Amino acid sequence: MVPSKTFKEKLAHIIFEYDTIPARLFDLFLIAAIIVSVFVVMLDSVSGIHAVYGGFFYALEWFFTILFTVEYGMRLYVASNRPRYIRSFFGIIDLLSILPTYFSIFFPGTQYLLVIRFFRVLRIFRLLKLVKFVKEGEYVKTAMVASSRKILFFLFFVLVTVSIIGALMYLIEGEEHGFHSIPEGVYWAIVTITTVGYGDISPQTVPGRALAAMLMIIGYSIIAVPTGIVSAEMASMNEQIHADLSKMDKCCKTVGHDDDAKFCKVCGKPLD
Repeated sequence: MVPSKTFKEKLAHIIFEYDTIPARLFDLFLIAAIIVSVFVVMLDSVSGIHAVYGGFFYALEWFFTILFTVEYGMRLYVASNRPRYIRSFFGIIDLLSILPTYFSIFFPGTQYLLVIRFFRVLRIFRLLKLVKFVKEGEYVKTAMVASSRKILFFLFFVLVTVSIIGALMYLIEGEEHGFHSIPEGVYWAIVTITTVGYGDISPQTVPGRALAAMLMIIGYSIIAVPTGIVSAEMASMNEQIHADLSKMDKCCKTVGHDDDAKFCKVCGKPLD
């Protein structure tokens, strides 16, 4: 006879899992609350709307703060390792989503910290459990990790490039054309190589414009490099997956039979 679960175990399953109707309803309710609370923060930052509905938004903020405080307390109650949860990334995000409202009461002038409430939107990624339930998310994550060293080397190359060109632009243009220091030249190089082009600083001399044109052309090729690195890694993973599938036996897709095996070691069917 299987022993019945305690209240704490049932509550922990509802909060941290997603395979039952109560657990799904709990997550969906929290997702809706997070989205609405973030929407309220956005609207409250508009001065015209705040002047008319500021009191209503203030009441809503306290409602969501109390709601998320209760939820945070529930997570602490059911957590198997409370210190680990408190120090975890999402544990810190959960705490930051409720602290600013309380600080605004006891410490005047901290109302500007209320913008931290916007980070509540990060909690949706945990509630949706994308990595666990969507294989494509794990697929992309693996490709990113596998290509991380190549991307880091590429970013180092870009950093060296913009540093050199920024210094050259400072020497060519000088302060009279808006390049007051080498860091400003590096800033211009970053804006140019990423094809953003704010236009707040621009070269005026012929050599400066020639260098800018060269950097613009380099920028178009640089944009495609990280995409190509990750795409190549994903293509390699896809080929490996198909290669593994082709080695599977046609009975129950079991891998790892002995070379002289005539029957599947799992389902017992004859092997081709």
